[in-house]
Amino acid sequence: MTDNDAILAANLEFYRAFSARDLAAMNGLWAQRAPVACLHPGWTALKERNAIMESWQGILSNPDAPRIACFDEQVFLYGDAALVLCEEELDGGTLAASNLFIREDDEWRIVHHHAGQIVRRHAERRRPARLN
Repeated sequence: MTDNDAILAANLEFYRAFSARDLAAMNGLWAQRAPVACLHPGWTALKERNAIMESWQGILSNPDAPRIACFDEQVFLYGDAALVLCEEELDGGTLAASNLFIREDDEWRIVHHHAGQIVRRHAERRRPARLN
């Protein structure tokens, strides 16, 4: 398996754990030794592993938590670090997300997750008028 394939598999497992409400799998995906951070939509930054896992416990145990699907994944590989940019489809709309992975103990582990609302797609942005 190539690094790209392994990173995409780890990213897919992140969204599978989210959708399945699998806290044990979510816990296993996050780095154990490297610094971690997480920005859930509308939250302030979480910067400690315990706080991040407590947040996931609350989200995954909530029966009203939204179902989520990931699409349009793109991998940017930087040696033993990789960024995955994707979009998250939820009942209430679409979020832009970034997931940063590092190689830890020969596994790709997540060290940063950030998701935020897409207000307007880039192609839909109004271009400034030309000055002649």
